[in-house]
Amino acid sequence: MTPSFRTAQWLALALTLAASPALAASGPPPGFVLTDNADLAFTSPDGATKLEQYMKDSEDLFGVKWQVWARRGDQMTELKPEQGYGAGFRFTSDSQWLVRMQKTGSGEQDLFLYHFENGAFVNATKKSLSDLAWAYFHSRPDTGNMKLDYHISANLMQGTEDAYRWLGVDWPDNRYLLISLSGEMDKHPKNVAAKGLANWQCRYDLKTGTFDVPKMFAKGNAEALKWEIRR
Repeated sequence: MTPSFRTAQWLALALTLAASPALAASGPPPGFVLTDNADLAFTSPDGATKLEQYMKDSEDLFGVKWQVWARRGDQMTELKPEQGYGAGFRFTSDSQWLVRMQKTGSGEQDLFLYHFENGAFVNATKKSLSDLAWAYFHSRPDTGNMKLDYHISANLMQGTEDAYRWLGVDWPDNRYLLISLSGEMDKHPKNVAAKGLANWQCRYDLKTGTFDVPKMFAKGNAEALKWEIRR
């Protein structure tokens, strides 16, 4: 075997190993420790994917970092982005979609959407699902002028796993996500202790990537826009 042929073989092998996800380095970086909180461990309905949450402590409360890793066999994939708190998760019943319910502060929460592709969960949208939901909220003529300042929260309504049958609907399985939005306003009438938005609901279509408001939510949404607590 000539030296040039042997070199070519080693080069081909190196390229193969570099491209192989099975041999790629994975897992949290040094300093991150797996949490022993059972409430922060989640498994997909098909049992194939387990979510593990790792924390890196810090003397500075605001320096604490959390990473979420999806373990599938001997493969580990990080579910980005890194955050400052642990998170809750819900899968669709076919184990193809995953929603992250991410606390971001006191009374505040974001949502992130992941999709199973090529053997791993990846971010399904460029922006967070909560940012998309808020953009839809502000695009509507009846809500566009509402400015919320704090306690801004996007919540995934219960029922993802069974297509929200508890609402009496007959929607296709693994098709929709129901999201409720809430927040409060700094500027409001002096005779009002707090004013804002309470559980305004919309629906996200996983197939088309679009939002709508089913008629069944119209009355409740109108009331949500009037939320106030008088002194």
